[in-house]
Amino acid sequence: MDKKNHKAEKNSAENQNENKAQDAEKTEEKGPQSEESKTSEQKNDEPAVKTSEERIAELEAQIEQMKKDALYKAAENDNWRKRMLQQKEDAVAYANESLLSDLLDSLDNFDRTLDAAKDVKEAKPIVDGIKLTNKSLVSMLENKYNLVAFGKEGDDFDPELHEAIGMQEGDVKKEQLLQVYLKGYKLKDRVIRHAKVMVIKPKA
Repeated sequence: MDKKNHKAEKNSAENQNENKAQDAEKTEEKGPQSEESKTSEQKNDEPAVKTSEERIAELEAQIEQMKKDALYKAAENDNWRKRMLQQKEDAVAYANESLLSDLLDSLDNFDRTLDAAKDVKEAKPIVDGIKLTNKSLVSMLENKYNLVAFGKEGDDFDPELHEAIGMQEGDVKKEQLLQVYLKGYKLKDRVIRHAKVMVIKPKA
């Protein structure tokens, strides 16, 4: 009986040792697999490195887009330049449009005066009509276009404003306008035509 119990205990110890060895083997197998799994997960978290071919293709696409943008901007600049040139040409071609439109009223008044003169025996109505037309024209040019006439008999002679076409001596203290042959005109502060005048100067 003692032999049987001893044998049973021996078998039980051997089974326990065998089970422990199997557990150790399983633990060793799981250890490397766990490390491999962690390494794989770390690789998945890292950004993918582009190949040289992919990088070249990306740069070529960027260069192509830059070329398209440059061509578009060049076309825009060319269109803007053409518009500015056309506007400049129109401004030169039609610069006097407004002035000429305003002069039409005066031309109409002259036409009416001439038509009326056909049946008038006296000159006074014609003269009066011309005076009214002249007054209206001068007023429009002065008020709307800042065109001012200058040059009256008795004014002091100013070579910046007057062109002397003749000169004579007289009883004056300084040079003056003796006679005005043609009025001068200023556009704002700029002289656009000098007055043509006869000048009288002090006796020598």
